[in-house]
Amino acid sequence: MSVMTTEHTANVYPDLPLTLSESGTGRPVLILHGGGGPATVAGLAAHLSRTAHTLTPVHPGWDGTPRPGRLTGVDDLAVAYLRLLADRGLDDVLVVGSSLGGWIAAEMALRDTAGLITGLVLIDAVGVHVPGETPADVFALDPRGLAERSWHDPDAHFVDPAGLSGARLASLRANMATMRVLAGDPYMHDPGLLRRLGRVRTPALLVWGASDRIVTPAYGAAYAAAFGDGRMEVVAEAGHLPHIERPDATFALIDAHLRRTTAGAAPRSATGPTARTAT
Repeated sequence: MSVMTTEHTANVYPDLPLTLSESGTGRPVLILHGGGGPATVAGLAAHLSRTAHTLTPVHPGWDGTPRPGRLTGVDDLAVAYLRLLADRGLDDVLVVGSSLGGWIAAEMALRDTAGLITGLVLIDAVGVHVPGETPADVFALDPRGLAERSWHDPDAHFVDPAGLSGARLASLRANMATMRVLAGDPYMHDPGLLRRLGRVRTPALLVWGASDRIVTPAYGAAYAAAFGDGRMEVVAEAGHLPHIERPDATFALIDAHLRRTTAGAAPRSATGPTARTAT
């Protein structure tokens, strides 16, 4: 089923125009990409737009979009996206974030005093400090090393930069430079985030690739346990981007959480954090 997508600019602040793709109707779902850029969540957005109203912004500074100099942290992005939801009059929002986008989603939930967000999905997210489980240094890895840590099957997904155009390589370097500004120091985490997540009662689903070596499933389990209402699902034969490597299994988990957390849905039992494997 084909769903029309519109692309436009939303000015959440005078100096912050957000490039935004929207598609579908129904419950609003905000989809936040990771360091790889919006293309990494395009398939996820297309799937969710069949049953929901998806909003997929390009983080300022990615893919040639402007980033104001004052925007220097993940918390700044969290505040901007909450402002976007409020400006649009949206509530009962499911926020889905991949990697860096998952960190933004967690920071949004902490600041959501208006109760706009009713569900969270964090996919192999960074953002917290877990002793002994530091995320791999993506700034130090060469492209092959990054692929080896990111994918269950790196040979199937590795893109040799030698085959890319000069313009594409420049864009990738600019994306990485923006990520360094936002998440480079301290590296890929907010030192106090883990202990604050207990205040977040919004139901949080953490989806993790079993083969992720950027942030391991052990890191994900600690992340899920920190939420006031968090649980974890592990996707077999997938790495840091399970929605790309194992889309059917990943989408099924997200679809179920979308239904479970919709306003008016029957509340699930409070059984505490769990970890299961989706095959």
